[in-house]
Order: sequence, then structure tokens, then C-alpha cells
Amino acid sequence: MTPEDQETQPLLGRPGGSAFAAALGPLSFGFALGYSSPAIPSLQRAAPPAPRLDAAAASWFGAIVTLGAAAGGVLGGWLVDRAGRKLSLLLCTVPFVVGFAIITAAQDVWMLLGGRLLTGVACGIASLVAPVYISEIAYPAVRGLLGSCVQLMVVTGILLAYLAGWVLEWRWLAVLGCVPPSFMLLLMCCMPETPRFLLTQHKRQEAMAALQFLWGSEQGWEEPPVRAEHQGFHLAQLRRPGIYKPFIIGVLLMAFQQLSGINAVMFYAETIFEEAKFKDSSLASVVMGVIQVLFTAVAALIMDRAGRRLLLALSGVVMVFSTSAFGAYFKLTQGAPSNSSHMDLLAPVSMEPAEASVGLAWLAVGSVCLFIAGFAVGWGPIPWLLMSEIFPLHVKGVATGVCVLTNWLMAFLVTKEFSSLMEVLRPYGAFWLASAFCILSVLFTLFCVPETKGKTLEQITAHFEG
Repeated sequence: MTPEDQETQPLLGRPGGSAFAAALGPLSFGFALGYSSPAIPSLQRAAPPAPRLDAAAASWFGAIVTLGAAAGGVLGGWLVDRAGRKLSLLLCTVPFVVGFAIITAAQDVWMLLGGRLLTGVACGIASLVAPVYISEIAYPAVRGLLGSCVQLMVVTGILLAYLAGWVLEWRWLAVLGCVPPSFMLLLMCCMPETPRFLLTQHKRQEAMAALQFLWGSEQGWEEPPVRAEHQGFHLAQLRRPGIYKPFIIGVLLMAFQQLSGINAVMFYAETIFEEAKFKDSSLASVVMGVIQVLFTAVAALIMDRAGRRLLLALSGVVMVFSTSAFGAYFKLTQGAPSNSSHMDLLAPVSMEPAEASVGLAWLAVGSVCLFIAGFAVGWGPIPWLLMSEIFPLHVKGVATGVCVLTNWLMAFLVTKEFSSLMEVLRPYGAFWLASAFCILSVLFTLFCVPETKGKTLEQITAHFEG
């Protein structure tokens, strides 16, 4: 083992255990997101007395999680500054377990929707608190690696739900959903609060003890200044560049993440795989899940070497090309505009011989896979990582809460309104619009997003304050 490896091992190992415990929250969040994909077909086939979903209820069953998560983002922003990072993670296990328990015991559609809403609230809290906790316990040299594990655990949770959905019906799948948050509850009880939060509570001795547990020493630690005027958030503080600059960047990162078209591509994937004559179109979900996990893992491994800005820009360029190709696929396979309903837009109408149509569908499959790989390398994990890095300590709860609220509301709007957009612009126009947003995201990255690689959180704050 080289001296460099000996130096890095404790830096990764000590906070790594705490980061893993916290990242079980995002794993639970990913499982809750992925749950609807295998559960909805199972619930649509359910025989009485089990609840059964019609088309409208199935739509809400999938989408209501995003509304719950938007509320959870606001609640998490309030909790993270008052209850602390550790206690907030412990508390979010309650709506996860209770929500899945209600789904397991559901006797009607309202119980199903209520359970999904509760798991959504837990998703919102976990998606906010876990990145903040991990960024505050991690040494700068490994903060990108550990921070990227948040998104890695999310996509792993989604893939786990897809795989488990092949062998478990919806009730037993909900029982499985209770396992990760229960495990997180047990592990987080043994982990410390973050030193930075303890300092805001004027508990310096406890903060130093937590630092000793996490890092093994105080070497490399830059103690954040905690002054009386820094306690809490006030609107007047938005006049300061150290507040409004990261605030605007954080909100726009979350908006661009959803405007990239990720939800639309995931929505279309099974149809595309069917057009390519896959024998089992549900395999599409698993294939996409595997691609997401692999490329998010690659992003985590190279994050602290390549940097955030390079990966964001590269990710955006890949998504520009793949969404453009995806739009071209729809342009080539659909006829002239008509007055058909948006449901007719869901299945491409072939103008080519059968073999040519299958060939085009394979082009679309390649575009889908390329898009998901590109998204996973940059715009999937990095907005969440940057959100946890760029805000000053005293406004972190409010600012991250607004960012998470933006993300989930945009996810809800894109998911619910995309079909209406396709009626107006046609499918190819809708995906070319997503391509235009991806171009804007690349320009935004190059001109507005700072590089945070290797910097302490205090140095990042000082950068914005000039």
C-alpha cells in the first residue's frame, strides 16, 4: 500500500460508514420511486377483495409521490436546521415504514394513495437531508465520491424494485420496501451528528468528538465561523452575493435536471423496446436500471478527479445528441399532424416497411440508452451534490428546501403535462424542445457553475462572497 493510499483510506473509511448509513435513505427513496412500475400492472390485474386501479387511479398512484416529496422537501428544510441532520434522517424512516405498511394493508384505492403520499414525504426529506449530512462529514478529497453515492443508492433502489417486481406481487413488494429504512434507523443510531451542525448549536466539545470519530484527527478541518448574526435566515440576506448566487445556481440546477427530459424518456422506454421487437418489454426497465447504476458508479469514482463542471458539461452534450436523435426517430416514424388524441401519439405510426421500422426502433433504443448513460454521469448525481456544497451553513436548511421543492414540482409538472405538450408540438417537437433545454444546461454549466472539487465548504462559501 502506497503512502497516498494509507493517507486516503481512513479519510474514506471513517466517514464512509456514516455515509453508507445515511445513503440508505436515498436507497429507500429509489425503491419508493421504482415501486410503482411493477406494482401498477399487478394492481390493475388484482381480483376482489384486493383494491384495483383503473387508468386514472394508476396515473395518480405513480404521480402522487412527487407531490408528497415536494411537501417533504419543505418539511426537510425546516427539520434539518432545527432537529439536526442525524435526527432528520432518523425521523424520515417513520413515513417510509408507515407508508409501505398502509400500502401492504390497503383495502381500497384511497389507502394505496395515502401510503404513496406518505412515502413521497419521506422521499422529499431523505433527498434533502442525506446529501447535506454526507457533504458535512466528508473530507474534501472524497466528498465528491461519497456525495455521488446518494444518486447511486437512488438508482440502485429503483433497480431493486424492478428486479423484485419480477418475483413479488404488490403487497410483498411493499413489505420489502420497509427493510431499507428500518436498517437505516438501526445504523444511524450509532452515527454522530455532523460537526458543523453541532457548532451552530454551540456544542464545540461534541463537535470535536464527532470530528475525531469521523476523521480520526482535526487535520484538514477548517472550522466554520458561527456568529450571532448568522443564526437563521432572513429575506434581507438575499441581497448578499454569498446567498443569492448559490441560491439561483441551486434552483436552476434542479430545474434543468427535470427539463432535460429524463422522465419523458423513461416514460417512452417500454414502448421503444416493444417497437424493437423485444420479447419482454418489461426488460426495458431493468436494462435502464442497470445502465443507470453502472454509469452513476463511474461518475462517483471519477468525480473528485474530473470535477463537477466537466462531468456536467459532458453529460449535457451527450443528452443534446441523444434527445435530438430520439426526436428524429419520432419524426421519421409518425405521419403528418392530425386531430388524433394524445394516446395515439404514444405509439409511433410506421411509414416504413416492417424491417426498416424495427431498424429505426433499434436506433431509438440506442438513443434511450445513451441518454440514460449521459444523465447518470452528470445531471443525475451532480445537482444533488452541488446543492449540499454551495450554501452557507446558516441558510442551508431553507435554501436546500427550496431546491428540493423546485425539483419535485418540476418532476410533477413534466410528468403530468408532457402528453399535453406532445399534442401541441408533436412527439418529435417535444423531444427537440428537451434538446434545447439540454443546450441551455451546457451553457449554464460553462458560464455560471463554479468548480467545487477539492475545496472545503468554507472555501466554496468564500468564493461566492468574493
